[in-house]
Amino acid sequence: MAMSSILNADDIKKALDAFKAADSFDHKKFFEIVGLKAKSADDVKKAFHVLDADNSGFIEEEELKFVLKGFATDGRDLTDKETKAFLQAADKDGDGKIGVDEFAALVHE
Repeated sequence: MAMSSILNADDIKKALDAFKAADSFDHKKFFEIVGLKAKSADDVKKAFHVLDADNSGFIEEEELKFVLKGFATDGRDLTDKETKAFLQAADKDGDGKIGVDEFAALVHE
């Protein structure tokens, strides 16, 4: 499933354009601009599964780096600093990865 089947393509482009510069990524603003924050719990779970590239049931740090590419193939990679900040914001149980419930909580913060 592609992110464009869950979210509006124009919103995805707007969100990616807003955070084109390295070290500019802000997950709260991104989820708002891309329209994920306003989506149902089911849609947020679908988005999680798109981002969980290896289907492990978790988004690990390595997958987080490429999170913007999960929204569109021309999305940039997150910097190490952005990746670590994103992981820290979402990883409430401290296991070093983001589960579906942690992801949903982060999106709806």
